[in-house]
Amino acid sequence: MKRVTISTLDAMKAAGDKFVMITAYDATFARLVSEAGAETILVGDSLGMVLQGHDTTIPVDLEAMAYHTACVARARPHSLIVADMPFMSYSSTDDALAAGTQLMQAGAQMIKMEGGTWLSDSINQLVERGIPVCAHLGLTPQSVNVFGGYRVQGKTPKEAKSILADAVEIQDAGASLLVLECVPAHLAADISSKLDIPVIGIGAGAGTDAQVLVLHDLLGLSDVTPKFVQNFMAEADSVQDALKAFVAAVKSGDYPLEQHTYT
Repeated sequence: MKRVTISTLDAMKAAGDKFVMITAYDATFARLVSEAGAETILVGDSLGMVLQGHDTTIPVDLEAMAYHTACVARARPHSLIVADMPFMSYSSTDDALAAGTQLMQAGAQMIKMEGGTWLSDSINQLVERGIPVCAHLGLTPQSVNVFGGYRVQGKTPKEAKSILADAVEIQDAGASLLVLECVPAHLAADISSKLDIPVIGIGAGAGTDAQVLVLHDLLGLSDVTPKFVQNFMAEADSVQDALKAFVAAVKSGDYPLEQHTYT
């Protein structure tokens, strides 16, 4: 299969075609996710919770992210590989450039950063040096202690206006993709319609250009199941069937449904 690029995803948004992102942390699952038809693989810092047993993503370090990114890259998936920049690895532009370089050399084709307009300069510098960026707004798990827990963001008009402004500025700084996590569906749909870059939702309703889920969540393996998660393993005969079912449900509009959505 032809490898997915940023241009592929831009064309899908322009055509109104949904695409899919699934997390993977090793070569075996990277191959399965790619074969299931997911356009993008996220080597997520969620590995801190689902692989390392931590309560949050905060303990994950750059060495771990580079290791798992390299494992995924060795599968040579057709999917675009996006790697999370871990907690405090991009607190300055110099740090962001160093961390982004390490992840790209490990095999990432894009890096993901959590945060708003304070990232604009770093995004611009990264992109100018050949490191594509996926931004992440709404519930940003690395800021869980600031939020006081995993809470829906953008519920008030002031919060919604701030997230929209951040999204526009991040796009203008050069980001190629945007993840919106745990925001009201109407806000995510509004942002998706106003941005030229593709928007990927997780707990953000059906109005985004794509959907992402953590591998362990969609396979029903997690101890705690967020509202936005559907267990695709429940009616599947194999892991591969579950992955294919998720991809098909996103593309057909059968996922997410109203029960997976915040208002």
